[in-house]
Amino acid sequence: MKRRMLTAAAAALSLTLVVTGCGSSNNEGGNNAVNASAEASGGNAKAGGEVTKIVVGTGTEFPQICFIDENGKLTGFDVELVREIDERLAAYEFEFQTMEFSNLLLSLETKKIDFVAHEMEKNPEREQKYLFNKVPYAHWRNRIIVAKDNDSVQTLDDLAGKKAITSPTSAGNQILENYNKDHDKKIEIVYEGSAANDSINQIASGRVDATIGADFALALEDPQKKLKTVGEPLSEADILFIFRKDEPEAQKLADAIDGALTEIKSDGTLGKLSEEWLGSDFTADTVK
Repeated sequence: MKRRMLTAAAAALSLTLVVTGCGSSNNEGGNNAVNASAEASGGNAKAGGEVTKIVVGTGTEFPQICFIDENGKLTGFDVELVREIDERLAAYEFEFQTMEFSNLLLSLETKKIDFVAHEMEKNPEREQKYLFNKVPYAHWRNRIIVAKDNDSVQTLDDLAGKKAITSPTSAGNQILENYNKDHDKKIEIVYEGSAANDSINQIASGRVDATIGADFALALEDPQKKLKTVGEPLSEADILFIFRKDEPEAQKLADAIDGALTEIKSDGTLGKLSEEWLGSDFTADTVK
């Protein structure tokens, strides 16, 4: 395990360390960002003494996944998993950069962050643009979500001519856009605002008809049970971290994270984190 305590000699050496690889030296906040350094990071470096700083992009509005708790601390399943990975990778030092979900991939492309940790599912559209690590840390199924008294919607066809709310870069948005490409009668896509639980409130109030969301997420975001999932899964996917494509250092980082994740899975830590934060183990099933 890494510890922050350094000897005086190591501290002096650290002044001359060159931060290499895909680590970002740009700490621009922007996008209503909040910086939060990953705990217990970076004390014991490789024999060469170099520690690569890595900026991890995440959000603050996903309950139990990445959010600010009552003590003002950034925490949640993805956050604590990244901290656990950081503990096991002595050559890297992770720091969180928080922002709106819709800005995460743009920030990755513009090198403001080095990878994204926000329950990002792997799909063909994203694979064309981004690099994913290979070892999934969760698995989910996307379903239609409607108000609890809505019995008229079971499929995407039932949503044609109706309103569905989503985030611009989400997997749910991609499902809706793909449907509209193939059908003359379109689903009207409405983009959610920045207010917490905006989608839940708009569906419960009847301003929109539905959204697309992961099977595990509804209970976390809607503890009052105003909504429900309906129909068969629209898609299912492994959840992975996203990196910039065609960068050797990004591939090196992804491979290192895969090594740590393999350990975290095999020793039971990953399942325990899922049960602690998500209420069940959503890490066992994977897409073949």
